[in-house]
Amino acid sequence: MQPSLPDVSTDRRTLLRLAGVGAAATVAGGTLAGCSKEAGSQGSATKADAIRAVLPTHKPAELLKPDIPGEGPIPDGYLTYPRELVDAVTEQPGRGGAPIGTMSPWWGPAPPTLGRNSYLAAVNGKLGVDVNPSLQDGGTYADKLNAMLGARDVPELLSVPNWEVDKVARFSDAVKALFEDLTDHLKGDAAATYPYLAALPTGAWEYSVWGGRLHAVPFPTDGPFAYALFYRKDLVAGAGLGAPTSPEELYEFGKKATNPGKGVWAFGSVFDMVQQFFGCQQIWRKKPDGGLEHKFETAEFRAALEFTARLFAEGMVHPDTVASKGADEKQLFKGGKILMYQDGLGAWQGMQGEQSKVLASFDMQPLPVFGANGKPAVIWGSEKPVFFTFVKKGLGEERTRELLRVLNWCAAPFGSREFELREYGVEGKHFTRGADGSPVPTELGRKELGAQYTHIGGRVPVKVRSGDTPNYVRDYLGYYQKHIGLMEKDLFAGIKLELPANWSKIINPTEDKIRDILRGRRPIDDLDQVRKEFLSTGGEEGRAFFEKALADNGR
Repeated sequence: MQPSLPDVSTDRRTLLRLAGVGAAATVAGGTLAGCSKEAGSQGSATKADAIRAVLPTHKPAELLKPDIPGEGPIPDGYLTYPRELVDAVTEQPGRGGAPIGTMSPWWGPAPPTLGRNSYLAAVNGKLGVDVNPSLQDGGTYADKLNAMLGARDVPELLSVPNWEVDKVARFSDAVKALFEDLTDHLKGDAAATYPYLAALPTGAWEYSVWGGRLHAVPFPTDGPFAYALFYRKDLVAGAGLGAPTSPEELYEFGKKATNPGKGVWAFGSVFDMVQQFFGCQQIWRKKPDGGLEHKFETAEFRAALEFTARLFAEGMVHPDTVASKGADEKQLFKGGKILMYQDGLGAWQGMQGEQSKVLASFDMQPLPVFGANGKPAVIWGSEKPVFFTFVKKGLGEERTRELLRVLNWCAAPFGSREFELREYGVEGKHFTRGADGSPVPTELGRKELGAQYTHIGGRVPVKVRSGDTPNYVRDYLGYYQKHIGLMEKDLFAGIKLELPANWSKIINPTEDKIRDILRGRRPIDDLDQVRKEFLSTGGEEGRAFFEKALADNGR
């Protein structure tokens, strides 16, 4: 079982999609825009050909032929675990220097730290240099990140989730000031020195460019959908309820499933998925008469808001979700306190494998997507990397190359001993093997592993069957294959947008206002005022910026 990708509390991400446009290059009148304070506040752009000029030459590094080949952004699937592994890295990457300080997010109990963690000791022994990870709560990572950037005090390797990047005003200024320019190390054929970094998808590298220079190593997504609406299929079937296939059935499901007397509510956070059911775009769409229309201006968004607010008003949403920005909905879901909640698809395999040990009948499934009012759903998605790993500026040539060799080791592909050690730890200690040969985590493995090396290093994504999740790979890839045709077309594909500061600043305040409407603290009709405030304090500036980016690219 691979560790789950970040499965962030969805309330926190409700409006982060305002800024996560999913674009890959920038244009400023045909010349590269720098990261000056002015550019950082007004937004900047660079054309796709300028982006391509600094990218690594892509060289695939597939060790095993997949059982279910991926297509486009859908990853390869493997239904068996290899009996024989290979050494992907023949030269020890570290040179025994000082420990490498890292910081990355984690959504779970904090593992033991260096010196008290046998998993870290095992991996560091292979690296030839100690990595000393600092895992920070993914739910409050933005606070830690902002404080660190403000103090200009960053670790040697810093992992930044993509959804936090656009929340930081003038992030491109911080990139230029604090992080190493990796262009000359990795562009073109130079990347061959780090073959597993060169194997990362080109589309992921395109997002790793700021101010026309390559500044980060990407952690590619293992599936482009932003969310799924997960439900406890075992409990729903046991209660004699069917899976909803329309908003009307979803509402009726909520009424029947909610039983406060027994401590059961139908829903946790669902608003982002409801928007998609109602056909609401992720951020912008083109108007028939030209220009861009923000989702706040659409009838679809208002309908989704009214629908979800009704679920809150009629008591179908768990009180912990009502009372907070980010309740621990995973625990509520595991305990059967809520029967549905939205999450990233990366949450699926980890939870299914873990809970099947506790309850053999546990069955977590994504609800098939449906439309509203006779119209098709619109699925939000992007091939934007999940994380970016930055290297601290000014470490010197030798240390920077050592860090890149470590990241190359962390990116070793499926089928290698390095992959197995990174993902599962040491056999007999952190995992055992099922009858099919696949690793099954032990309690020590669950305690000590926290994606300490996975989240700082890129990897070519794959989906691998494991003994504790035997149906997962087929279910996961089947869900994507069924729904990929509904994914919203990215208006800004091929355009990397470094967003205006005023646009970044309006995200959190607007998120809070929408949350108040959902929870009944403000009336639905306040949406008109919220929209007006949004547009007047940065939304219209953002519209002009995005429209110009399209126009400059002939769109």
